Amino acid sequence: MGGSRRSGKRESGHSARSTPNGASSFSAPWTTALIRGSASTSRPIRRRWSGRVRSSSTRSLRQLRLANRLFRVAYDPLSDEQREIRDLVRTLARERVGPRAAEIDKKGEFPWDMVELFKEHELFGLPFEEQYGGMGTGALMVLVAIEELSKVCATTGLIMAVQELGSLGIKLAGTEEQKQRFLPSLAGGDWLAAYALTEPGSGSDSAAMRTEARLDGDEYVINGSKRFITNAGVAHLYTVFAKTDPEAGHSGISAFAVEADSPGFEVGRIEPKMGIKGSTTGEIFFNDLRIPADNLLGEEGEGFKIAMRILDRSRPGIGAQGLGLAQGATDYALDYAKTRETMGKPIAQHQLIAATLADMETKCEAARGLLYKIGMMIDEGAPDDELTKVSAMAKLYCTDVAMEVTTDAVQILGSYDYMQEYPVERMMRDAKITQIYEGTNQIQRLVIAREMLKENRAFLLAGVS
Repeated sequence: MGGSRRSGKRESGHSARSTPNGASSFSAPWTTALIRGSASTSRPIRRRWSGRVRSSSTRSLRQLRLANRLFRVAYDPLSDEQREIRDLVRTLARERVGPRAAEIDKKGEFPWDMVELFKEHELFGLPFEEQYGGMGTGALMVLVAIEELSKVCATTGLIMAVQELGSLGIKLAGTEEQKQRFLPSLAGGDWLAAYALTEPGSGSDSAAMRTEARLDGDEYVINGSKRFITNAGVAHLYTVFAKTDPEAGHSGISAFAVEADSPGFEVGRIEPKMGIKGSTTGEIFFNDLRIPADNLLGEEGEGFKIAMRILDRSRPGIGAQGLGLAQGATDYALDYAKTRETMGKPIAQHQLIAATLADMETKCEAARGLLYKIGMMIDEGAPDDELTKVSAMAKLYCTDVAMEVTTDAVQILGSYDYMQEYPVERMMRDAKITQIYEGTNQIQRLVIAREMLKENRAFLLAGVS
């Protein structure tokens, strides 16, 4: 039910130096391992990366850079080092993840081989600081990685996104002891994480939750249930929200770190789904579940604030998943339109198809700009009240674009894709959930409007008649 309980502590094999925006500039041994493993399985190289790529790669870095120039816009805010990481993840996605995507969707089974692939190349370390066994690359690079993975397989991109979602409570509100106890196993991929907020009667209205936690000596006793939990049954560590004061509304909610092997923890029904079929979504039950009082995150009554701080930083990950789906569908539709001929010429040369492709590409680039903005804001330590609106905007726009663009791509491919011969129909099915989970897009619009109403823009109208 949970992941392995092996110790997640590992020797640090790279060094970091501080950069102005607070993210780490680092020498990364895993990048060489990533290239070496691009066509066949290999162990990560645990030594300082020299910046050179070994000749055993199926594609040299020089060839890779040349290929990726075809996809690069004139202005790219990523540094050379960040682009190199992006290109390496892109290669891994293309060569190792993409060939498995259709099978993952068809079988509807959780892709443990993708988890092993992430562990092999230390991708789970991207969202975590070096002192806890991670890479310290910053939020922006996590979003970039999720996008690249989701271009070929949204289920696999979601594994990365939920590892971040399920661990943020500890990173934001955990004590140093809790961080040392939990984060190394998450950074190493020995444990998967999950986020348990939603209940059968409380989705967007978290104040209506019924799960309760009662302090009993040096333990909390939790009773209740959660529904629609991503990674249910495969995660070992769950960030769980429960009422410690049932009469206090939002201020009565507290947050806890719950391990899946705790007495009283039970996994219920795993839901069949329209899309992201390889990801588990299910119910979990707490029947007099007992956890140490030390597993409380923050203080009693701070759970709702912790939940909102988490979502401000995790919703962009769903935006990245949506953007990956949109860009993947655009790339596939473009390639198809250049080779499929009607009336004596490729359909890409017909004006209606060309205009649709232009709109698809423009939406993807606009979404990427918004996504990169929130990633850089998080890395620069922007205050919570500045993150909330931009985070909601990024999630809203990227995922609406995902649904619009994948639908356009299916239309371009026509009957071929409707018959499941091509992957774009899978992308369209996968895209729908991005508008729903981690706060529906209707809720995102309300969040954006609420934050706008707090702003005073009267000075902008000074002198306007």
